Amino acid sequence: MGKDVSPTEAARTWASAWKEGCEALDADPIVACYSPDAVFSTEPFREPYHGRQGVRAYTLRAFAEEREPRVLMSEPIIHGDRASVSWWATLIDEGQDATLAGTSVLRFDALGLVVEQWDTWNHHSARVDPPEGTPFGG
Repeated sequence: MGKDVSPTEAARTWASAWKEGCEALDADPIVACYSPDAVFSTEPFREPYHGRQGVRAYTLRAFAEEREPRVLMSEPIIHGDRASVSWWATLIDEGQDATLAGTSVLRFDALGLVVEQWDTWNHHSARVDPPEGTPFGG
């Protein structure tokens, strides 16, 4: 089995995988960050996705609607086995310019795999840069 991974290292790996996976519209690097029994809540009022197959199903469905994504990730905030990572994405979503801004709250196992993720986010119907004073902007 693999070695123990710190929550900081796990969160940075997760953020990098989502950035790279989203920008390439490739689910594989993202799915690799999750435990086989992960629970993934993509929005507060949606039913969660379960396991790696659920993460893959969600990302493939989302990527089918998206074009030209550009993703920014904040430095993780760590507390115990949990991390919070804010993100900002501009893209074409279902043919329309859009910006998504949100935060993912993650819990990791000792191997650094996500066992629980809870997301909350906002959608804006234009591409906009992050404002000053955010984890992404000047």
